[in-house]
This record gives sequence, structure tokens and C-alpha cells, in this order.
Amino acid sequence: MRLILSFTALFLSIILLQLSSGGVGPLDVLSGSELGFSHGQIGLLGSAHFLGFFIGCWWAPRLMGSVGHSRAFAAFTATGAIGLLAHMLVMDAYAWALMRVASGLCIAGCYTVIEAWLQSKVTNATRGRAMGTYRMVDTGGSLVAQLLIGVLAPASYVSYNLLAILCCAALLPLTLTRMSQPETPSAPRLKPSLAWHLSPLAVAGVIVSGISSAGFRMVGPLYGQEVGLAASQIGYFLAAFVLGGALVQLPAGWLADRYDRRWVLIGASGAAILASGVTLVLASQGTIAIFTAALLFGGLTFPIYSISAAHAHDWADDSQRVELSAALMFFYAVGAIVAPLVSSALITAFGPPALFVFIAAGHLGLVLFGLIRMRRRASAGTRNPYIWIPRTSFQAGRIFRRPR
Repeated sequence: MRLILSFTALFLSIILLQLSSGGVGPLDVLSGSELGFSHGQIGLLGSAHFLGFFIGCWWAPRLMGSVGHSRAFAAFTATGAIGLLAHMLVMDAYAWALMRVASGLCIAGCYTVIEAWLQSKVTNATRGRAMGTYRMVDTGGSLVAQLLIGVLAPASYVSYNLLAILCCAALLPLTLTRMSQPETPSAPRLKPSLAWHLSPLAVAGVIVSGISSAGFRMVGPLYGQEVGLAASQIGYFLAAFVLGGALVQLPAGWLADRYDRRWVLIGASGAAILASGVTLVLASQGTIAIFTAALLFGGLTFPIYSISAAHAHDWADDSQRVELSAALMFFYAVGAIVAPLVSSALITAFGPPALFVFIAAGHLGLVLFGLIRMRRRASAGTRNPYIWIPRTSFQAGRIFRRPR
């Protein structure tokens, strides 16, 4: 308990960051719709967020090395607050895209600082408890953030101002903590070729995971509007998706540790195709049916990143794990940047069902590629335990690695 209490400041900063960054995505969709942005422009906002996210993941370790943890955290938080406050100064989709780059930069940079701080304080004996609490806090903050959309008025200065206040408030716990700043860890080298060399299937899996998650979270509110959900209901729609992902992690881990992970990944992707079809069928069956479909969809798509990462780490040695985690995050960001742009364009051309047809096509490709890879190579001889890994920063590989 004393260990968890010592991390209270870091966890409180995480909650405030989640409330701020998690709320701006759906708010931008509803605000853009009210201001007359096209579907393609709304998709651009989601892609811009993940572009900023990737830049932040790459830049943050280097900035920490130059100015220290606290100053880096303050700089990234200020960047996010500026991006939020500037929304109601310029009512232009492309200007908002630059602001969303700032918000993505903020969340990736701040999480990098927090995770580096956590890594410096945990030991092999306390890692499990600390990381379990970290995942619970992160997921809980994300759930509540989706529900904020029910009380935030679209295209309102007050709404964006409230999110900016939450972003600034995240500064207080971490900058006022009495914990000493850790020494700056060396920045992981970004070597995408390492992940492809170790496991092409894992690379495909994290790309499809990025397509599923970013497509749903960044364009899902647009889909919700198109199928008749009120603005106050879209938050519950997104929260059901996050909740489904959280609930299924334990059974997904159980399966991934007992059976060939390639079959588990193929099965999860096949189930995601089924969930996409169920979502389309239930779209006309009322609000509860739509929420249930979102819960199912989240449960069947969320674990794919962690299963893919576990499969990749089965082929890596201890000296490669941090760089491998960074490489997998890079490929996730590639899928997440592309998905909102493509899915919003498809919705414009073919209507709301196109979002889930696009996601299902990505999973179908993963199933076929997985079957091909199984014919090319046998399963790994040694397997590492499945770990539920939040897709937060390149530092995640350090804090979630298993002791030797």
C-alpha cells in the first residue's frame, strides 16, 4: 500500500491527462459537425492527433535528457493546453488539425515522462502491483473521459476551456510531488526493421490494431451521429468500447499463454470480423443494441495489440525488448494515422456501414496473413507471459518487461 501511495501524484496526473485528452477527440467530431466540417476534415483531426502522438513518443526521451522530467512534463502540458484553448479562436478544420497535433504531442510526451518516472521507482518485487494499478487508473480515466462528451457542449469555448483546465491541472500533482526526479533513461532507438525481422505477423497485428482502435475512437462519434445517437449518448457508446476492451484482457491473456499465439491472434481477428458484422446488424435495433455492439467490438479488438506484442517478444532476447516495443508502437501509429482519414472518406462515399467494413477488411487481411505465416515458420520455443500493454509511449517496454 505504501508503494501505491508513493505513486499517487503520478496516477492523479494520469487521470487528469486522460480526462483532458480523452474528451477532446469526440468533442472535436461533434464540434466539427456543427461547424460544417466535411467527414474527411473530421477524419483529418483524428489522424493529426496520432501524428502528434508519434512525434511525442520519439521526442520526449530526448527532451527529458536535455531539461529533466519535470520541465519536459510542463512543456508538453503547456503544448496541449495551447492546442485546446486555440480551438475557439480559429474556426478552421486545418488549423484544428495543427491543434490536434499539439494534443497528441502532449499526451505522448506526458506519458513518456510518467512511465520513465515509474520505471525508475519500481523493483522486480513491486512491478506487478504498481503496473496493475497503473493499468486500472489509465483505463478508468479513459472510461470517464468518454462520458464527458455528454456534458460538453459542441463548438463551445466553455467546453474547450474546461478540458484545458484539466490539462493544466495535471501539472500540479507531478510538479509538487516530493519524489526525487529519476535519472534520465537512454532514449530507445527507433528500428522498425527489428520488429519486422523478428515477427512480420506481429507487425501486421499492431497495424490492424491501430486501424481498429483509431478508426472507432476518432470516427466512431461520426458513425454514432449517422445511426441516430444523440450527442449525450455518444459518450456511452465510446465508453462501452473501452469497457469491453478492459473486461476481456484476462481471458485473452489466459488463451494467449496456453495456446499458440498465432491461432489466438487469428481467432481474435476472425471474431473482430464477426463483431463488425454484428455492429452493422444492430445499428437499426435501438440504442441499447448499439451500445452492446460497441462493448462486443471493444472486447474483440482491444487485445490484438497485446497478443501481437507478446508474440513478437517470444522471438526477442532481453537486449532487444525496449527497442522492439518502440518499433511496435511505431507501426501502431502508422495504422492509427491512416485509419481516421480513410474511414471518414469511406463514410462520405458509402455511408456509416463503411467504417466497419473497412475495419473488417483489415482483420480479414490479418487472418490471411497469419495463416500464411504459420506455414512459413513453427511457433516460438520459449514464450513470455502475456502482458496487457497500454499503447502510451515508447517507454512502455521498460516498465512492463518481466524480470529475468
